Amino acid sequence: MCGIFGFVNYLTPRTRREILECLIKGLQRMEYRGYDSAGVAFDADINGKEIAIIKKTGKVKVLEDEIMNMGNGQLDFDVEFKTHIGIAHTRWATHGVPNAVNSHPQRSGPKNEFVVVHNGIITNYKDVKQFLIQKGFEFESDTDTEVIAKLIKHIHENHPDLSFREISEQAIQQLEGAFALCMKSVHFPGECIATRRGSPLVVGIKSKTRLATDHIPVLYSKETSTIKSKDCAVKDRKDHRPCNRGSNIVLSRDRTESTTEFCPLGENREVEYFFASDASAIIEHTNRVIFLEDDDVAAVTDGRLTIHRMVRNLDDSSAREIITLKMEIQQIMKGNYSSFMQKEIFEQPESVINTMRGRVHFDPDMIILGGIKDYIPEIKRCRRLLLIGCGTSYHSAIATRQVLEELTELPVMIDLASDFLDRSTPIFRDDVCFFISQSGETADTLLALRYCKQRGSLIVGITNTVGSSICRESHCGVHINAGPEIGVASTKAYTSQMISLVMFALVMCEDRISIQPRRSEIIQGLRQLPDLIKEVLKLDDKVHALAQELYQHKSLLVMGRGFNFATCLEGALKIKELTYMHSEGILAGELKHGPLALVDKAMPVIMVCTRDNVYTKCMNAIQQVTAREGRPVIVCERGDTEIQKLSSKYLEVPHTVDCLQGILTVIPMQLLSYQDRKSVV
Repeated sequence: MCGIFGFVNYLTPRTRREILECLIKGLQRMEYRGYDSAGVAFDADINGKEIAIIKKTGKVKVLEDEIMNMGNGQLDFDVEFKTHIGIAHTRWATHGVPNAVNSHPQRSGPKNEFVVVHNGIITNYKDVKQFLIQKGFEFESDTDTEVIAKLIKHIHENHPDLSFREISEQAIQQLEGAFALCMKSVHFPGECIATRRGSPLVVGIKSKTRLATDHIPVLYSKETSTIKSKDCAVKDRKDHRPCNRGSNIVLSRDRTESTTEFCPLGENREVEYFFASDASAIIEHTNRVIFLEDDDVAAVTDGRLTIHRMVRNLDDSSAREIITLKMEIQQIMKGNYSSFMQKEIFEQPESVINTMRGRVHFDPDMIILGGIKDYIPEIKRCRRLLLIGCGTSYHSAIATRQVLEELTELPVMIDLASDFLDRSTPIFRDDVCFFISQSGETADTLLALRYCKQRGSLIVGITNTVGSSICRESHCGVHINAGPEIGVASTKAYTSQMISLVMFALVMCEDRISIQPRRSEIIQGLRQLPDLIKEVLKLDDKVHALAQELYQHKSLLVMGRGFNFATCLEGALKIKELTYMHSEGILAGELKHGPLALVDKAMPVIMVCTRDNVYTKCMNAIQQVTAREGRPVIVCERGDTEIQKLSSKYLEVPHTVDCLQGILTVIPMQLLSYQDRKSVV
């Protein structure tokens, strides 16, 4: 994934220094989304008739230093712009190696007539590229993004009467895949276009005066006539109308010239717009935002914002609401921590409390999930539960499958979203499908959601981001309330996802008398969980010493079973993500079926073994490892001297209910991956 940031100031004087600092700061807030190269595009002259592009390989800091060095004569930082549009991008390479040429913004040609920043993948870019090559275009990069800028230029040359938005719409219709785009052009100074399909994009609004409306009507084509040309077919959209005629949305009486446009009220028309892949990049400027939906095209012209759609669907909303974010700037700052990941690991005592706040009542034992309570009777009548996610979210499904099966007495299927789609899995109307995603924008998970929704199943979203696509498209759901997660590797979202799914299981069994002792045990375990997590975090120094030994190895095996198998998968994933060391999570019950051949005195092995119903089986696995001269590092319960005798080193965690033990055992793995990363660096 990549990070997009755009900044539009209209009648709000800003120096070039302020504009560039705003763009750089926006990229720094989203550097977790991409960190191999970065770039910015801004007006080279005060009239917006020339565009300057600066791109560098490496982190955003390298780009910032390059820009600051250009202040010695190359750039006038003090020139003031009443109106200006700047776009910026931080990249995680997918097409083309990380270098300045492949970095974004990508351009339509040497004159920088059209420039584009893009997050996502254009799946048909080779076909579009071949078409443009036949039309005489020359390509300078290996990216899929460059075709967008050149396609827009091609359409503009053939249809110079079309507006910037109309040109962009025609280009977008030719694209396949997932994307979020932000564009500017020398031919349309003072205009900015942003759109999305399958990738997140949020618009921030900052105004000194109150806003004309809290809803912006969506515009559709009234007539669609196809322009035939030798080159391609594009659509001419001459007349637009708001889709909410006759709706109950009441606009302000003090209207602008058109109720379909947004701008501030009164004589003071100063306004600033921010476009970003993540709200964390906007919150320090404004908390008033619009979450764009798939195929929305947001256009800013002369300080007025309009939102358009090319295709009308029956379930389309008639307007986009301007939402007030409750996020605080402190939540996206590192504070005294060296990195966001470290901060988020140590925030887990608070994040699990936030996940349970207002939902778990300990006296009496009661769970209330407001987002799904109206659907519980329907869920209880379902054929099966399907839990679908990617990466860490998928692991949270594995971690809770056993307790879900136990407390709901329903078949529970878990699937990786990408594989689920590849198989064209049969889905029925009486299935209940859970889609788990921290961001709520994970492309494969979102596609799987739509696949299931089309087949009539009930959709339950488990996300951490209000207003995300999965939130909007689910019938019901649970917001995990873990707080913003900026670090590349997910940590606190994993533990909050686990707790959310456990709470769902507890709701499902609240009327079963025979299960009440077990249910009460789990709820009391949730009560103790924040304090137990604080105890586990005290292992940081011991984990650091262990990391000093492990980081020199090229491979690592992590083994466990039962409730702790998900811990092994998640721990191995974190180590791969952060240290680039090969790491594999192995089900201890499968040790004899191949993995045991890898074990010797040189192979580092971590084994997770707690006193649950598979404790004896895990002990057998440890003995098999030691019989082959393996020297396992064991994550075990405090005071378990029997198992500690079989280890070369051990990490002790407190005892809790078996289905919650995975929350405590995964934290040492999170700490280890973070400390390993520090050792490598």
